[in-house]
Amino acid sequence: MKLSQLKSSVFFKIFVITILIIMLLIPTTMVKQLIFERERIQKNAINEVSSKWGNGQTLTGPFLSIPYDKFIKQYNAKDSTEKVVKLKEWINFLPEDLNINGNISPEKRYRGIHEVVVYESNLNIKGKFNALDISKYDIPAKNIHFDQAQLNLGITDLKGIEKQISLQWNSENISFDSGTSNRDVIASGINAKTPTSYQDSSSYTFDLTLNLKGSQHLYFIPMGKTTDVNLSSNWTTPSFTGTFLPDDRSVDNKGFNAHWNILHLNRNYPQTWLNGQHQVHKSAFGTDLLLPVDNYKKSYRVARYAILFIVLTFLVFFFVEILNGVFIHPIQYLLVGIALVVFYSLLLSFSEHIKFNYAYFVSAILTLSLVTAYVFAILKSRQIAGMMFGILFILYSFIFTIIQLEDYALLIGSIGIFLILCIVMYFSRKIDWYNIRLGREEE
Repeated sequence: MKLSQLKSSVFFKIFVITILIIMLLIPTTMVKQLIFERERIQKNAINEVSSKWGNGQTLTGPFLSIPYDKFIKQYNAKDSTEKVVKLKEWINFLPEDLNINGNISPEKRYRGIHEVVVYESNLNIKGKFNALDISKYDIPAKNIHFDQAQLNLGITDLKGIEKQISLQWNSENISFDSGTSNRDVIASGINAKTPTSYQDSSSYTFDLTLNLKGSQHLYFIPMGKTTDVNLSSNWTTPSFTGTFLPDDRSVDNKGFNAHWNILHLNRNYPQTWLNGQHQVHKSAFGTDLLLPVDNYKKSYRVARYAILFIVLTFLVFFFVEILNGVFIHPIQYLLVGIALVVFYSLLLSFSEHIKFNYAYFVSAILTLSLVTAYVFAILKSRQIAGMMFGILFILYSFIFTIIQLEDYALLIGSIGIFLILCIVMYFSRKIDWYNIRLGREEE
């Protein structure tokens, strides 16, 4: 086949366009990787600030841990003897009532260009333990060391403690020490020695104030038979998450208030158990302090439509060649495709410094201007250049609408693609694909 025939062949042009689209998938993938890399840098910045200020906090308890002696027989195979060994184990008691009232004061910190949400909280924690019932366990009362009981309070990151914590245990003031009595229930926290006694009528009240710093989130574990939590803050974009959602909440431009009331019947562990028989952290609940925007997730969602942009733009160019009798060189296709890919890099970089919607607008206008000017320069037609501007403007507006409507993105996207297919089929309905030739006939 002669070069002129190859040049005017529709099927050869389709083949070349397909190869170009496949080639442009490489820089498109690189842009997606760049988005992930920038997001990872943001997370590292958050972790760096959080590690110095205080990580996300989860409060567990308080709960009582009382040691007891367990005696087991050990058999020595060498001399066929047995001996009795004493082990120290723990009984954990949860409070009858647990009431937490707190206020969170968040603020934004910066590491480079990245925002990090940190907070200071003031929490009043009080409640009551009923009489310590050990009748369900086959443990003699003399083996239980009630005088060595410890009240444990789980705190994820102890760096967040701002002031000395004083516990009012009944009418007695007791200071907390760092660490936990055992690691069966919690791995990090504080404890206070709270001697108890085995008396059916004994009950114990506790009251403490905790000033705690953290970042990103504040969670609680419902350790009370009835757990009542009230939180308030001036943060306007909270996300209530975890196993339990608030019973009542209000969010406005002044902040939020949230109230949880959780019963022991709502969780999957009892009021008392031995050692580490139960894991309590799966029942965590609380609030995340979200930033108003997440430009990286939005940038990635836009980048997922890159192949649609490239295919439709090349399709328009192809129909321009067929319907207007002009020839567009594959290199010109490639340059326009690269301009479309650069849009996503512009969007990502701008969105790190200005609001995402503004970044999208600026990036789209720059790309539209470049492609339109280039089309006019190579085809010398204002009509075709204007048509290209209009089509790309509709596409960018269409994608912008999709990323704003998360719940309806699939529906709107599917309808949009269907309408595009209808338009393409309409304009190509009378084309005789077997007899068409690209470009003008040479004299």
